[in-house]
Amino acid sequence: MTKERVYLYDCTLRDGAQTQGVDFSAADKTAIAQDLDRLGIDYVEGGWPGANPTDDAFFGHLPQLTHGRFSAFGMTHRPGRSVENDPGLQAILDVAVPVACIVGKTWDFHAEVALGITTEENISIVAESIRHATTRKEEVLFDAEHFFDGYKANPSFALACLKAAYDNGARWIVLCDTNGGTLPHEIEAIVTEITQHIPGDRLGIHCHDDTGNAVANSLAAVRAGVRQVQGTLNGLGERCGNANLVSIIPSLVLKMGYDTGIDPNQLTQLTHVSRTLEERLNRQPDRGAPYVGESAFAHKGGLHVSAVEKDPRSYEHVVPELVGNHRHIVISDQAGRSNILSRFRELGIDLEDNDDGVRKLLETVKAREFDGYAYDGAEASFALLAHQALGGVPKYFRCSSFRVIDERRWDNNDRLITLSEATVKLEARGESYMSVAEGNGPVNALDAAMRKVLTPIYPGLSDMHLVDYKVRILTPQAGTGAVTRVMIESANGNRESWTTVGVSTNIIDASYNALRDAIVYKLFQDGVRD
Repeated sequence: MTKERVYLYDCTLRDGAQTQGVDFSAADKTAIAQDLDRLGIDYVEGGWPGANPTDDAFFGHLPQLTHGRFSAFGMTHRPGRSVENDPGLQAILDVAVPVACIVGKTWDFHAEVALGITTEENISIVAESIRHATTRKEEVLFDAEHFFDGYKANPSFALACLKAAYDNGARWIVLCDTNGGTLPHEIEAIVTEITQHIPGDRLGIHCHDDTGNAVANSLAAVRAGVRQVQGTLNGLGERCGNANLVSIIPSLVLKMGYDTGIDPNQLTQLTHVSRTLEERLNRQPDRGAPYVGESAFAHKGGLHVSAVEKDPRSYEHVVPELVGNHRHIVISDQAGRSNILSRFRELGIDLEDNDDGVRKLLETVKAREFDGYAYDGAEASFALLAHQALGGVPKYFRCSSFRVIDERRWDNNDRLITLSEATVKLEARGESYMSVAEGNGPVNALDAAMRKVLTPIYPGLSDMHLVDYKVRILTPQAGTGAVTRVMIESANGNRESWTTVGVSTNIIDASYNALRDAIVYKLFQDGVRD
């Protein structure tokens, strides 16, 4: 076992955004970056400046990181342009981040066919781009695109590209299995050869999962000497995805004994971070995901349960709680208490395992999750639930009734429009109120009607706004009568965000539940004690 340092580089915000069906907003990127930072990731790749409006918006308002460093991704200067006059390269260098990851060709086929240049010209482009970038950034990475294919086709050219980047100041030379077709034994053999020319503590690995070997390939590369591993949360990425950092991290730490900069307390957040991402994407978390899936430590009645109860090592390769998961006995569920205590500690609440509040909250959470609630992606609703279990959330207001009317009609300009109007009756501070408001949808109208009453009473609500709204059908077999889960992300003027959840067979009712929690959470966090 070794305690050598392996650095973690996450590219969820760029490579992950290429996943079919995934479309990050700038707010999504901010929240994911903050989760990665809390987890202890060394490098967070924010995207490709200049590539699209979302990335530009994100780089224009970067959140503060306490551990990790932001990286911007881009490519070497184009043939026929100098480093000073290439707008693509300049876009990477102009954003206010300390790290740049610059991709370049290392396969002679690509240089000669895709770029239409000689191999010597390609090597010069790599050298010039890296040398110029080092004058503008604290760290520069060279992303050796299609390296393993290139090395198999022409080892001397592929190596010359790496050397050009290394000799001109690149901190990391990242070996990419871009099409995901290389197998673990090939990765280990080729990386071992490269370490004869470039030190392993200057090498990184970036694998795609087209043969299902991205995690194994990444670990094989570490065995061969590389000391930076790139990947994405939950293996997001184009085609079959990228190397899954959620599987790689505990394997490096718990199985191979490497230091990743992630302390034991941060490692216990792994399951939560993984599931929170899926909730943000409005997807069902993978029950069978290694380490963090709901079924990763699940045991059915019979021989397995008997063996696990005598010695957990029989069917559990690690202690589930180390990665924030828990054992699940299907016929008699005793799990969850440690997770509740862990989440309590995150909220600054320190309770003993046998505290009656923990028992009551555990029962409430299980009952609500049975009804369809999910708290991994709705930390604010969970925080309220926790404080309510301890009797610590004031009754800021009570909604005695609400009504929402949608009207679809043709306006005076012969345009088909839909108007929403909400009427609410609220009680606050001993007074009764009724308010009516219109909105560009039923949730917006409901929010506006409630704010008309509550903002004069609680002025702190004036800077609160809705950032995102997601709906998931929980019982599709029920058709239009299905149970729906609504997730609402809200933010304040300081760009702090929080997510709440509501569940109902009525989508407006579910939306109200999430909206109510969002308002109450804002007041509670502001220290309002009514």
